[in-house]
Amino acid sequence: MKGRMDHIKYNVSEALELPKDVMLDLPKIIMIGSIQLNISNHKGIIEYTQETLRINSSAGVIKVTGQDMELKTILSEEIIVIGTIEKVEIIS
Repeated sequence: MKGRMDHIKYNVSEALELPKDVMLDLPKIIMIGSIQLNISNHKGIIEYTQETLRINSSAGVIKVTGQDMELKTILSEEIIVIGTIEKVEIIS
């Protein structure tokens, strides 16, 4: 049932040209080079070290690895990470 509802939401967002991240409750990830990462629409932080960051989202766990990473901003709707970002993966 959830898959069918997601399909309907996707089609509505396409027809009305609405942002899919909002309609489908998906995270929005913006990477600026390898020095900054912005993650919107997250569900909270699971793990944080200077080398690893794991964030919960509706799409799965977003795992960020790098060096000297620090959380610049933590808000209920957005997380901004700075440092040397080497890898971003979504584990569903």
